[in-house]
Parts: sequence; C-alpha cells; structure tokens
Amino acid sequence: MKLLLLAAVLPLAAAYNSVPSFLSSSRRSATWKSGAKVSTNMFLTRRPGTPSTALFAEQLGGGGPPTPRGNDGDDNNDDGNGDDNPLSSLQRWFKSPEAAEDIKTYTLSLFVALTIRFFLVEPRYIPSLSMYPTFEVGDQLAVEKITKRIRPPRRGEVVVFNPPQAFRDMVFDSPSDSSKKAKEALIKRVVATEGDVVVVKNGNLFINNEQQDESYRAEKAFYDFGPVTVPPGQLLVLGDNRNHSLDGHIWGFLPKENIIGRAVYLYWPPWRFGNDGLN
Repeated sequence: MKLLLLAAVLPLAAAYNSVPSFLSSSRRSATWKSGAKVSTNMFLTRRPGTPSTALFAEQLGGGGPPTPRGNDGDDNNDDGNGDDNPLSSLQRWFKSPEAAEDIKTYTLSLFVALTIRFFLVEPRYIPSLSMYPTFEVGDQLAVEKITKRIRPPRRGEVVVFNPPQAFRDMVFDSPSDSSKKAKEALIKRVVATEGDVVVVKNGNLFINNEQQDESYRAEKAFYDFGPVTVPPGQLLVLGDNRNHSLDGHIWGFLPKENIIGRAVYLYWPPWRFGNDGLN
C-alpha cells in the first residue's frame, strides 16, 4: 500500500515540475530590459539649448528617435517597455518543439492521477472523535478501493461508506435532503457481518456468544444492545469511541453496496504514520 500512496503523489509532482519555462524567462527578460533603461536615464542630463529630439538621439546613440518596436523585436504593437504580452508568450510556446512533449506529460499525469483517485486509492480526513483513539480530528488516511471488488468486508476492518437511508432519515429534516452534509461519507469499524448474532451487554461486545477483543475502543459502551442478527448483504458498524458515535447501534445495519473503501494507512500527521488499529 505504500507503493500505492507514492503512485498517487508522483504524477502530480511530475506535472508541477514540468511547468513551461517560458513564463519565468519572459519575466527575467522584461526585468533586465526595464532595468537597463532606467539605469541609462538616471545618468543623462540635458545640456542647455539641446533639443529634446537631439537628447533622445544622444541617449540611444542614433540620429533621431528610433522607430518604436515590440519588446520581442518582432512587432510594433507595444511601447517597448519590456512588458511581454502573456498571450504572445503562450502562442510562441505552443509553436515551440517542447510544447507537444509538455502537453503529453500533463495529459498523462492527469489521467494517472484520476485513475488512482477513482479506482485505486483516495485520501480522506477525520472530522470528528467518533473513531477516537484510533483516529483523531484532522487525521488524514488512505482508503483503498480494490478489496471491496474481491471480497466482502471482514470483522475489525475500518471502512469508509456513504450514509444509508436510515441515517439520512434520522439525522436530516427531509429523507431526500440533497445538501452536501447529507452526502458526506462516514467512517466506522465493521464489528459483525451477515449472519452474525450481536449482543452488547455490560459494555462488552459479543458476536455469536463470544466476547470480542476491543482493545482499540476508547471505553466500554454505556448501553446494551441486541441480540440482533445481521441480515444478508448487510453489516453492523460501530465507532471506536462507543459512547460518542452515531453508528449502527442507533440507525441499524449498513448495506454492503454503500462501502467506498477500506482504511489502510494513516499518513498525516507524519509522526503517526502507519496502520495501527487497522486490519
């Protein structure tokens, strides 16, 4: 999975590093020209009785005022003050041999980045303390999308998912709420899969009459729950911060098709990088 993370970053870095050089070179050229002109005028003084046209000719070493020309020396469309026309610079770049290669690089980088983002792995951040202590507010993690196409989620895995309709009905004023908040993904831990019998008693989780190891949780649950049997095609998900999580013990079961992906690595902050608490 570390290789997947690197693959997600490298195409964007390549695109950034290959920005065309014509922009910076044009600005350097303009700065040099305008600087030279200012330094020349600073040390020239007009002698009494000297016509202004003669002074102008003396400054530039010619026999009269020169014909105005463009800052690139190719046209008469500007005042020669050294300020390149960005559109002209862009047109010259498109005609250059490097343009085709640069465009190929940008297109390939964009294609690779989008492919990774939509089909392989995507970044997510933690907005609440419902998964504390595994995740804290502001943590950023990598969510891989391959496993869900190969097998169903397993107990103990942390998954990111689209909120089910039961969650929307409970939290939002209208079941058809189309606001951004209603569409935000959630993150919880899978504690039971289809066919499992679930009981929470005296703060402890039991699956099929066996007490589960919950070393990842913040504290024992303050509620009792079940017994319930997880229906086919459904999951039961709970937050690690049992008493501060709006999860399956309140709104019910999660359809498998709502799964976006599986959390595999925490990559920010860097001193907490790794997969501790993730299966």
